[in-house]
Amino acid sequence: MDLGLKNRVALVTASSQGIGFATAEAFAAEGCRLAMCGRNERTLATAAEKISKRWPAEILAEVCDVTDSAAVSRFVATTVTKFGTVDICVTNAGGPPAKEFLAVSMEDWHRAIDANFLSTVYFAREVIPHMQRNRWGRIITITSITTKQPVADLVLSNAVRAAVVGLVKSLANEFGKDGILVNNVGPGFTATDRLKELAKARSAASGKSEDEMFAAWAADAPLKRLGDPREVAETIVWLASERASYVTGQTILVDGGLYKGL
Repeated sequence: MDLGLKNRVALVTASSQGIGFATAEAFAAEGCRLAMCGRNERTLATAAEKISKRWPAEILAEVCDVTDSAAVSRFVATTVTKFGTVDICVTNAGGPPAKEFLAVSMEDWHRAIDANFLSTVYFAREVIPHMQRNRWGRIITITSITTKQPVADLVLSNAVRAAVVGLVKSLANEFGKDGILVNNVGPGFTATDRLKELAKARSAASGKSEDEMFAAWAADAPLKRLGDPREVAETIVWLASERASYVTGQTILVDGGLYKGL
């Protein structure tokens, strides 16, 4: 199936590993020109090299702190200088730490808001004018199943990710007239380094092994396994494609059926 993405410019944040990396590679496989960013220069360079060896993609890889609005502005400007525009923007950032409410400091709250909410605001402000000029654009946020179903010990994610959904819906309503589609993807328990960190924290708190944590998460989903980052990435690429041209303002869960609501 032709997704209509060849030569589109796709910007993917926090794309040196995990779901972000899988997403960047999936866009490269579709023939997109690719802008990647991350915090660690060496890890990012390695990720970009891996993709370039597998796919004949033009790649820009820049270190960028997504919590710094000036850094985001510079990264988007560099992307536009190199590629001429930004067609697709996928916002992503590492999840906040696993803590219960009374253990969360005000500094934790500020960091979570900066990384997991305001980073999306910063990117949206920078890319929307380019998308408006082209009368075509896709903004896709990566959040979590916590936008639909709170997860124990993840009060920061439960609260802050919901704000992203409100932003997604607002942007979809305001900029649909400009040909810009805005959607959110909520992964369930997916085999990433982030999940390993969560397993370690829960293991220390419960006395159960990390393997038992992974097994319990897998058992809770109807598919009885963890997700693969590529499965999330493929959903994101579909949302960015011409095949999803009448889908906007939505949160799509890639969770193996873990969400228990209707």
